[in-house]
Amino acid sequence: MATAAQWIKGARPRTLPAAIAPVLIGTAAAYELHAFRPLNAVLAALVALLLQIGVNYANDYSDGIRGTDEDRVGPLRLVGSRLAKPEDVKRAAFGAFGLAMVFGLILVIITQSWWLILVGLGCVLAAWGYTGGKNPYGYMGLGDVFVFVFFGLVATLGTTYTQAGQVSLPAWIGAIGTGLIACALLMANNVRDIPTDTAAGKRTLAVRLGDQHARESYVLMLAVAILLVIVLAPTKPWMLIVLLLIPACLMPAWLMVNGRKRKSLIPVLKQTGLINLGYSLLFSLGLVLSTGS
Repeated sequence: MATAAQWIKGARPRTLPAAIAPVLIGTAAAYELHAFRPLNAVLAALVALLLQIGVNYANDYSDGIRGTDEDRVGPLRLVGSRLAKPEDVKRAAFGAFGLAMVFGLILVIITQSWWLILVGLGCVLAAWGYTGGKNPYGYMGLGDVFVFVFFGLVATLGTTYTQAGQVSLPAWIGAIGTGLIACALLMANNVRDIPTDTAAGKRTLAVRLGDQHARESYVLMLAVAILLVIVLAPTKPWMLIVLLLIPACLMPAWLMVNGRKRKSLIPVLKQTGLINLGYSLLFSLGLVLSTGS
């Protein structure tokens, strides 16, 4: 029987900054459009967090029953370590998805944007389909694409839209940036798991690219995400404060390229999550300062 602390670890708190980051950026973009709505922002954050927790438990369940986590190096998995029954972890996943849909529905009612219900359903289906079902797309190397779309574009632009009723160029740039960093987080996780994923038939993008190219793609994604703010600099010079994040990227980038032991890549997950949070804070600050100047 898993303890409360183990259930919390199973929710993988280190991945939660990836859920908060797009909401912060999307809210700052709404502020820049003079349409900041605090309640809408809080609801969007709750939806994002619950979806992230739900997908973490869903992955724990699906990978666990498939045997993918039998020889896992990394964060605790409840099913793979036999600390919790698969059915209980599955219920936890759907409980988180259910709560996310409740808060999402409240947001839809407030904004009267009923078409967003379809977006919400798509988010839940994508969250479950990553490793769940008969043909999980995470096992086909498409997980990175869905992470970019849903934890980058949809989460950021959706947050902006539910407050401003429109999106803007800064919202798009921020969405692409945070989406790429979220993909980098996934890549760090999957590079570490290449041996076990290959043995289990899980063809992630890291497996398809091969160890060296997968490591290099991590560095490329971080670089593009951070340097992309230069596009906004001519009219919003405060956005260049995002470049202050470059030193924080050096250590995880070095570890990804040079860390050959699987355990040496574990700290990269936390560091990349913090990079995403730092990116969202600096990006948002840059937008707010640009709006006020």
